[in-house]
Amino acid sequence: MNKLLIVGSVAFDAIETPFGKTDKILGGAGTYIGLASSFFKVQSAIVSIVGEDFPQEYIDLFSNRGIDVSAIEVVKGGKTFFWKGRYHNDLNSRDTLETQLNVLGDFQPIVPQNFKDADVVMLGNLHPLVQISVLDQMDAAPKLVVLDTMNFWMDCALPELKEVIKRVDVITVNDEEARQLTGEYSLVKAAAKIQKMGPEFVVIKKGEHGALLFHDKQVFYAPALPLEEVFDPTGAGDTFAGGFAGYIAQSENLSFKNMKNAIIYGSTLASFCVEEFGTQRMERLQKEEVLDRLQQFKALTQFDISLGLDNEEE
Repeated sequence: MNKLLIVGSVAFDAIETPFGKTDKILGGAGTYIGLASSFFKVQSAIVSIVGEDFPQEYIDLFSNRGIDVSAIEVVKGGKTFFWKGRYHNDLNSRDTLETQLNVLGDFQPIVPQNFKDADVVMLGNLHPLVQISVLDQMDAAPKLVVLDTMNFWMDCALPELKEVIKRVDVITVNDEEARQLTGEYSLVKAAAKIQKMGPEFVVIKKGEHGALLFHDKQVFYAPALPLEEVFDPTGAGDTFAGGFAGYIAQSENLSFKNMKNAIIYGSTLASFCVEEFGTQRMERLQKEEVLDRLQQFKALTQFDISLGLDNEEE
C-alpha cells in the first residue's frame, strides 16, 4: 500500500453549539485527518504530541483503524493541547473561549524512519516552522505535499508560512484566508496569485457552499451536500483534507481530473463529520454509508443537457 504521512495536532476539544455542549472530547487536526484517510487503502502514520493525560483508548482508536501511532510522542507529566470554543447560531462563526498549548508549544516533530519515503505528506494546521521541519526530514521528495493552514499563521508567521507554501503541491484554505493571503477579493484572482507562490493546485473551501479547485487556468466547483442538520462543524475542514489526501495516496493519480474526485471524497466524508459532536460520527461511520452518500453527490451534480440555444426537445 502507498504511504501517507500525517502531521497535525492530537488534542482535546470542548465545544458549545446551539444544540448542546461537551466536556473534553477527542479533537485535533491530525485526529480528523487520520480518521478520514483510514477509509482508503493506504499505510498512514500520525506525527504529533500529547500529554500523559491523553487516554490510551484514543491511541487504540487510531491503531484499530490501521494508523501507525509510533510517532505520537507522549510527554510524561505533560498536558495535551486543549481548545474550547462556542459556535454562533449560524455555525459559520465561532468564538475561542480558551486555548492551552501545553505540550504542543514545544513540539519538535520526528518523522518515523519507515515513513521518510512517504508518497503523500499531509501537513495539518500547525506552525509553519513545524511543517518545514517535517519536509526537511524526508529522505526523498514525496509525490505530493498537501498543506492546510489558517489566518492565525498569516497574522503572526507570514514569512515562514510563505516558505512552506513554496514547497507544497496543494494548499487548502478557506475563502477568507485566500483573500487575506493575497489581498484579492476575487477568488479566481486569489487562486492565481497563490499558484505563483508555489502550489500547483489550490483548494478554496467555502463551508456550506462547497469547495473550488484551481489548477493553471482550470477550475472545478464541488457543492456541499445539502444536509437536514449540521450539529458541529468542528473538524470538517480537516476531515475534508484527510479524505482528499487519502484518496490521492490510494489512487496514485495526480491529474486534475483525479483531483476532482478527491474533492468529492473529501466533501463526502466532511458531510458526515458535522452530523454529531467531535469525532463521534466518524468513529462509527461505515464504508457502505460513504458509498451511499457518494451516490447522492453524483445525483446532485450530474445532468444531461443539449448544448446549443436553438436545440429543442423532440
